Amino acid sequence: MVGLGSMAGYGIQSMLKEGHRHLSGLEEAGLKNIDACCELSAITRTSLGPNGMNKMVINHLDKLFVTNDAATIVNELEVQHPAAKILVLAGRAQQEEIGDGANLTISFAGELLGKAEELIRMGLHPSEIIIGYTKAISKTIEILEDLVEKGSENMDVRNKEEVVLRMRSAVASKQFGQEDVLCSLVADACIQVCPKNPANFNVDNVRVAKLLGGGLHNSSVVRGMVLKNDAVGSIKRVEKAKLENYAKTEEAKVEELIKAVADSGAKVIVSGTAVGDMALHFCERYKLMVLKISSKFELRRFCRTTGAIAILKLSQPNADELGYADSVSVEEIGGTRVTVVKNEEGGNSVATVVLRGSTDSILDDLERAVDDGVNTYKSMCRDSRIIPGAAATEIELAKRLKEFSLKETGLDQYAIAKFAESFEMVPRTLAENAGLSAMEIISSLYAEHASGNVKVGIDLEEGACKDISTLKIWDLYVTKFFALKYSADAACTVLRVDQIIMAKPAGGPRRDAQPGGGMDED
Repeated sequence: MVGLGSMAGYGIQSMLKEGHRHLSGLEEAGLKNIDACCELSAITRTSLGPNGMNKMVINHLDKLFVTNDAATIVNELEVQHPAAKILVLAGRAQQEEIGDGANLTISFAGELLGKAEELIRMGLHPSEIIIGYTKAISKTIEILEDLVEKGSENMDVRNKEEVVLRMRSAVASKQFGQEDVLCSLVADACIQVCPKNPANFNVDNVRVAKLLGGGLHNSSVVRGMVLKNDAVGSIKRVEKAKLENYAKTEEAKVEELIKAVADSGAKVIVSGTAVGDMALHFCERYKLMVLKISSKFELRRFCRTTGAIAILKLSQPNADELGYADSVSVEEIGGTRVTVVKNEEGGNSVATVVLRGSTDSILDDLERAVDDGVNTYKSMCRDSRIIPGAAATEIELAKRLKEFSLKETGLDQYAIAKFAESFEMVPRTLAENAGLSAMEIISSLYAEHASGNVKVGIDLEEGACKDISTLKIWDLYVTKFFALKYSADAACTVLRVDQIIMAKPAGGPRRDAQPGGGMDED
């Protein structure tokens, strides 16, 4: 029988493995968690809105990101703290659901937790705060329904003006000042590939090709695909091309096979692997253009663009296996040779936005703005309702929730009042990021809203409060709905935690440990 002397420690120490960590109680677990979440939201908050600042993040692979896109920032930060991870997950859920509004989700959740800390220090129990927050978010969703612009639920998703109106604020928050150029490009691309039933819109059908050089004004939309590689061989341009897709090529009987392909009327061969010299020689002889696409995903998109069917081995294709493109040509854009596959009349399956910019990080940021625009288009295909942007909605929510909290009895009214106060974070942040006085802006917004002007928001360019319907700043209802819902859920999840028990990390060398015992590189 083992003597109890060999079991070190008492209580939870004797129960768990050596090397574990155990934090419990409000001070150690609750407030520490809130602190970590507030730190994370303080990082993303300064990037909120059109005047948001950029962050320079260098990830563990030494890749540099210069962006104000909260989803990218928190993904690359590799957050370790378990409570802050919950906020990261809320931001990621928002990014996957809507594709925009991750910053609002994380910043607002951080603000809610900051207010909850004040209440805990006042002596409220976390469960009372959670009850209050839950009541507040249900009321918020009711009020949001009220603020929807009349008549915005019916929308023609192929009408460029209406699309740009709803897309502008999402793109402007990433690329302020260039939203008009970008929205026009994105709207064109989306409308081209929009299927008969808009609810089936696939984000993957709008591709982005980033080419260095030039500026945003050189960017364009191509109906079809832009491949970032040159054609193999000397034939660089084919009009009205029938396409034949291959994944593999064989050497034996090459000429006979290639002649069979040429006889079937195909003018372009697309291969998924390298093309042998002999095969290439015969392709040249029969005036076949050869393209190589090594990525299988890109190959599938290519098949979607042209309507071709990929064949596994080289053989004479049937007529229905051949695809069609108006023209396949190699062009030089800014010193880069690209293959442009245009399909003007044929199926409108893929469109490519060709972005131009001076550095890689600018191009990456432009691509994120385009992604946001395309995702917003997808959301508006499902639900096109809009609500006032530029912090008008937030101030109205804050005002109405404060009135609601005064009618409540019990301790949760304090939590509801704090929830209402948290909405002030949005106008305050927008004003601070634009270098305006936050107190003045918020008080004049409240004054306007108190006199019944529900649509008054901040005009950041003039630093004054204006009716946003004249400025045309609208947010999608679904973006706001999910962002507020996810952040309230995340905040309540963090507040429910009263103990953290961390097991000893698994063995194996640490990733940041230096190989070779920290010796010099040379």
